[in-house]
Amino acid sequence: MSRLLHVSTGPYAPPVPARELTVTSADGSRLHVEVHGPEDAPAVVLAHGWSCSTAFWAAQTKDLSVDHRVIAYDQRGHGRSPVSVSHSTDALADDLEAVLEKALAPGEKAVVVGHSMGGMAVLAAAGRAGFREHAVAVLLCSTGSSRLVDESLVVPLRAGRLRTWLTRKVLGTRAPLGPVTPAARRILKYGTMGPGSAPHMVEACARIVHACPRAVRYAWSRVLDTLDLDHGVRELAVPTAVVVGTADRLTPPVHARALVAALPQCVGITELAGLGHMTPVEAPELVSAKIRELTATYMEFGPIDQVKEGA
Repeated sequence: MSRLLHVSTGPYAPPVPARELTVTSADGSRLHVEVHGPEDAPAVVLAHGWSCSTAFWAAQTKDLSVDHRVIAYDQRGHGRSPVSVSHSTDALADDLEAVLEKALAPGEKAVVVGHSMGGMAVLAAAGRAGFREHAVAVLLCSTGSSRLVDESLVVPLRAGRLRTWLTRKVLGTRAPLGPVTPAARRILKYGTMGPGSAPHMVEACARIVHACPRAVRYAWSRVLDTLDLDHGVRELAVPTAVVVGTADRLTPPVHARALVAALPQCVGITELAGLGHMTPVEAPELVSAKIRELTATYMEFGPIDQVKEGA
């Protein structure tokens, strides 16, 4: 099965990047990076989640690249980034730091956006010098810092040892996902999206997730199983906004509320009624608007038209 599988038409078809980069991380792992939009525009860096790819950000990339420089990268082993032998929160931090240092000029600032495991990469990198040099503000979408398996609602049972055991088995399965069938769409929608998600949203997410190699999916599930990045939340010393769907089964709102309580500079939480885990796909306009709000508020210049007016 092609690892580059994604929809080719509609709002979730990935746009063609203005240019592509290959970034080498601390352990030698290579990362595929795409750059969209004007080179002199405010920078936004997008970090996708577990089993996804840069294609996950198609709606935001199309919207923001009109007046922002959008930098999106494939996490190691995902999309067009080769499979790596190392899987850890330190590796997530190394990779994000390497992308920031390669794609941005020295001292250049960007709004950094992380969804799910991408948000965990942000938390893992929060204390790093490279992150602090480049991150001016952060948007965390549908993510958490610890107790992911214990708090997950994927298995519809009362909280306890049995639910935790079954959740670990479900999320950590080595089984292949197979082709995107009607049954596969229903399963993915139940686990990761809100009940009102439109069919084209489910299709876009299913194609992206099913394209992830099962060995990569399994390796990262082991990292997420024992995740503990509570210290990273406390170290994230830039203005940070939080978005979560109230029907998120993978990282329920309890995680977002814990982030808000612990973040040094939380600038607000948005709870989206009835939406699931895939908030950038389920609420593309809102997520893009949140990113625009952060760039306009915390960067030296807002959108490119403001830059030109002030030139």
